[in-house]
Order: sequence, then structure tokens, then C-alpha cells
Amino acid sequence: MLERVATAWKENHDKIVEQGGQIVAALRESQSVGTGEGKIDAAILEAAYKQLDRSYDPKEGGFGNAPKFPRPVTLNFLTRFYARDPRSDSGKHALEMALFTLRKMAAGGMHDHIGGGFHRYSVDRYWHVPHFEKMLYDQAQLAAAYLDAFQITHDRQYESVARDILDYVARDMTSEEGGFFSAEDADSPVVTEIGDPGHRKTAEGAFYVWTKKEIDAALGAAADIFDFHYGVQAHGNAPEGSDPHDEFRGKNILIERHTIAQTAEHFKKSEKEIGESLAQSREKLFSIRAKRPRPHLDDKIIAAWNGLMISAFARAAQVLDDERYREIATRAAKFLRANLYDEKSKLLYRNFREGRSDIEGFADDYAFVVEGLLDLYEASFNVEWLKFAIQLQETQDRLFFDDKNGGYFSNSGKDESVFLRMKDDNDGAEPAASSVAALNLLRLSQIRDDKQMAERTRKTIDAFATTLSHFPSAMPQMLVALDYSLSKPRQIVIAGKKDAPETKALLKEVHRHFLPKTIRLLAGSGEGQKYLGEKNEAIRAMSLVEGKPAAYVCENFTCKAPVTDPKQLGELLKL
Repeated sequence: MLERVATAWKENHDKIVEQGGQIVAALRESQSVGTGEGKIDAAILEAAYKQLDRSYDPKEGGFGNAPKFPRPVTLNFLTRFYARDPRSDSGKHALEMALFTLRKMAAGGMHDHIGGGFHRYSVDRYWHVPHFEKMLYDQAQLAAAYLDAFQITHDRQYESVARDILDYVARDMTSEEGGFFSAEDADSPVVTEIGDPGHRKTAEGAFYVWTKKEIDAALGAAADIFDFHYGVQAHGNAPEGSDPHDEFRGKNILIERHTIAQTAEHFKKSEKEIGESLAQSREKLFSIRAKRPRPHLDDKIIAAWNGLMISAFARAAQVLDDERYREIATRAAKFLRANLYDEKSKLLYRNFREGRSDIEGFADDYAFVVEGLLDLYEASFNVEWLKFAIQLQETQDRLFFDDKNGGYFSNSGKDESVFLRMKDDNDGAEPAASSVAALNLLRLSQIRDDKQMAERTRKTIDAFATTLSHFPSAMPQMLVALDYSLSKPRQIVIAGKKDAPETKALLKEVHRHFLPKTIRLLAGSGEGQKYLGEKNEAIRAMSLVEGKPAAYVCENFTCKAPVTDPKQLGELLKL
């Protein structure tokens, strides 16, 4: 192949150079085209829903055929499409597609039932045999998706999976200084016999798979329940066609073949007894597995992925009312500010490993970190995180925003070796920078009452009109921003001291509700309220009611009468 390329270059040099120039010119033209002719309105949301419905797998969850990727941005869109009109048939079906997919993924082998977290994708349609790599960006986005599901349904199974992911990241993917590592590899060493180093080799999933003999020896009398529940078989349990290289012959990739209720019925025990037995078995296997050689840890700390993870921990702190998660998010944000941000130049840097790299941040680094900081502000009401988010947004706008046609270029244009500035127009395993930035701008425009930010949001969404009109499901996260932009801006402002029990009770009620198009602010009569009040006159006037912390529920800062009782607040939030 290389010889043929070399021959072609030698014999057809001028023609190849000419064709290369034409390709670059076409790409450059595609990036300079203004707003498309397609109309950007709620009909696009409906079109995207229908596209996703057509590719939905009603038997196994997910979208399309194998291999199956989690693609959390799709789930984000579906839950928000549901929230637009929860009583409509399409809204209910959108929610069921998201929830069923989340349940099937959690039950599948793509989910690490022993150590927590999710592998990268499934090679089959059943979510059973994964590519065993674990990526930080998947953990962050999936944790957020399970938190959304828990907020909507109040079903503890979704809380359990969210905690499972977050606890895995806190234990295995977090540096001593607080930053989050990037990934764990799929492969790890296999030792066939202890004391026989000549038989060491590396294999996909070696750290995670089990023989039935290993499980039965470890669990004793409890093995029958575990084997039944997780589909453990003597000859291995990889489905036909999912193991073309015969790597998993005799090996088991744990998958929940039965529900707790089904397992309880089979063994004539209570669901509580079965749940306790399985939990004890998982703990035993976790201890045994910990002695195996671990997969290689990619210990780079990438700004963008850390932003996603900060967001997940901050949201968990709110939804699950867990201070530990807030502390983890705060430590990570402090790490980023200390190690990946230059105060003098206001620049964010891409990554850190034994020191900061010289690579300046890309648009997604800024967008994802801003999102994380906004969520951390809402989790902590520490106004310093809001100020930091605004600083980064200003730098992102200066370096990456296309003033002429809208949207954000992926790179700043400083590197002369990159001869073409492109805008990412696909929300894939990670969302596009422009999609996340559009949502950030919407939130910031309300917080700061900033019309320029609101206009920048509109231009950013309009920049992708052609993609959204022709294939809207390519950008589900941009559709989340579009949905937000088509709705009346909604705010909940809590007037009261942050640590007062009455304030906490009001916030706990707020966090019980799935409110994806609502910002949450604290008017605590201190520096935070003063800062917010600089640009927002309504917040300056918000105060306690008869000496009690009060909640103001507002649309575009036109507020209903404040309430001090959490139950009354709950009723207002249902409207």
C-alpha cells in the first residue's frame, strides 16, 4: 500500500496537489457558509424524536445495531423532549426509550457489576460483551443521565447506578490532588499459574472476566444465587457471534440475566435476602479481583473531560443531597484553576500530567469546564465558581466564536500548522463544543441579564440550521439548547443563608424535581447576592419573608409570590 502511495505521489504529483487544494477549498467553503435556509423551531425537535424512534431497539434498548454505544446526548434529548409535554404520547414514549435503555445498559456486561462504572461500548446488541476500555467522559455523562432518570421517576435503581459510577471514579480515577484521570485500558496481564511468569500475556478484559470455577470457589454456598442472577455458565456466557477470536471461551462477563424479584422467586427467598446475598458476593469478588494485575491507567488530566465530571458530581450533590460529591467536584475545580488555568492570560490549557502541557485549550475544554462550573455554583452557591465560569466564557468567545456566521470553531487558529478551522457539527460520544456552549450562554444570559450572550446563543444555534433541518438527531445536545431557547426563561431564587436549615429544606424540595430549563440562584444577602444584583435588579430586592428563608419562582424574573414552605414550593414547581 505504501509503495502504491509513493508511486502515485511521484507519477501524479501535480494532479494530487490540485485535488488536495480543491478538497481544502470545499471544506473552507463549508465552514464559511452562513445560516442555512431551514427554519429553526419546535418542529425540529419532533423530527429528531421520530428519527430516534425509527432506530430504537425495543427489545434491548439503545439505537441502531451492534456495536452499541451509550451516546448519553441522545438520552439527554429524550428526557427533555418528555419534559416539554409529559402527558403526550410522544413525550411518554421518549421517556420510556431513555429509561429502558438505561435499565438494559445497567443490567448488561458493559456495566462493571463488581467495581462500578461503564465500559466504552458493546460489540453486540445485548449490551453484553464490551470493549473493556473505561473512558472518563462516558462515566460523567452516564452518571448525569442516571441522575436525570432518578429525578424524573424517584426510582432508586437509577440512583444506585449513578452512585456506582461516581464512587468508581472517586476511588479509581481521581488523583491525590483532585483531578480526574482519562481512562483505563481494555487489556491487562493474564497470569495462568502463580509462579509461572513465562505464561504472562495481555488480553482484552482479563481483569474483568471470570470462570465459573473461580466464582464457585470464592462464593461457596452463595454461588448458586450469584450464578443464576448473573448468567454464569461453565462453558462461558458470551453470546454467539460476539466473540469472533474465541477470547472468552469458558469465561463469563457478568450480566443480570434475571431481576432481583425473579431470582428471589426462583430460590424461594425474599428480595431483601437475595439483594443482601448478591451484595456480599460482589464484595468478595471485588476483593479477589483487586489482587489481579490492573489495566493500564491513562493518568492524563484533560480539562474538557474534567469539566464533564465536575458537572456530574455537582449535579449528584444536588439530586442525592450528598456533601461528599460536592467536595469531590470542588476539589477538581480547584485543581483545574490551579494547574490548567493561567490567571494572567486568562487561558485554559488542555491537559496535565506531571505538570501542565503547553497545549492551549480547545473550544470543548472551555465549554465543558464552564458547564461544570455553572453546575458547581448551583450545588455550592459559591459565587467564585460563577465568576470563573464567566471569565472562561469570555475567553472562549474571544478565541473561538465565529462573529460572522455563529458557532464555535474547534481550535483558536493560533497554530499555523492547522490550515483549516472547523466547527464540530455532531454530538457523538462527547457533545460538540457549540452545543454545550449554547446552553451555557443561555444560563449565563439569565444570570447576568446579558442580551449579548442571548444573541450569541441564537447565532450559535442558527449556525447549524442546515444540519438540524436535514438530520436533527445528529445533534441531540444542540436540540437540548434549542428546546431551552424556545421556552420562557425560568428561575428559582432562594433568599436565605446558605447553611440555614430552612434554606436547605427549600433547596431539597427544588432538587426533587426535574427542571432542565431552570436556573437556581441564592440571594443570601452576602457577596453572592451583591454580585448577582450588579446586573440583575430583581435579585437585589429578594429577601426573607417574615424572617424566614423564601423561594421565588420566576419567569424572566417576573416572580410569583414567595413561599417559605417546601410543600407550597413543590406545588408551584409542578405548574
